[in-house]
Amino acid sequence: MNRAWFVVWALVVYQIAAWTFVPQETIQQPAAAVDGPGFGSNEAIFVQGRATLRRETSLAFERPYGSRCAGEGRKQFVSNIDEYYYHRQNDTERYGKTFGKPGADYITKQWSTGEDKRIERLTQEAYALGFIQPSDFDGIARKMVEVVIKNERVTAHSCAS
Repeated sequence: MNRAWFVVWALVVYQIAAWTFVPQETIQQPAAAVDGPGFGSNEAIFVQGRATLRRETSLAFERPYGSRCAGEGRKQFVSNIDEYYYHRQNDTERYGKTFGKPGADYITKQWSTGEDKRIERLTQEAYALGFIQPSDFDGIARKMVEVVIKNERVTAHSCAS
């Protein structure tokens, strides 16, 4: 009886040692080339979401200048702009990784509408007038904001006390 328990115990120890110390083979599949349209089957939802995001961001820029500097008005102003640039930067990074070159080309075109150009211009103006600065935005949104304002110079300090 003791011999049977010893054999079972030895097999258990052997199995645990094998799981612990034997390196596992990792199989990495190369990314498949994408010959499709550059987007997924639910893209219509995202197109509508981008249109809504543009509309909300445009409305943020239409708020009175006085509300951009303090309190709830400032919080909403920065939040709307942050949300817009967060999604724009995130899409720019993700579509290329997910769908390859067709995805990167597609999403670049999607974020290059006339309304997007207007939002960029209004962002540059808000920066130049001192209403926003890159540190107002989270890391993902900040990447895109810094690209948009890179050639701008602060000419006023509208929110300075």
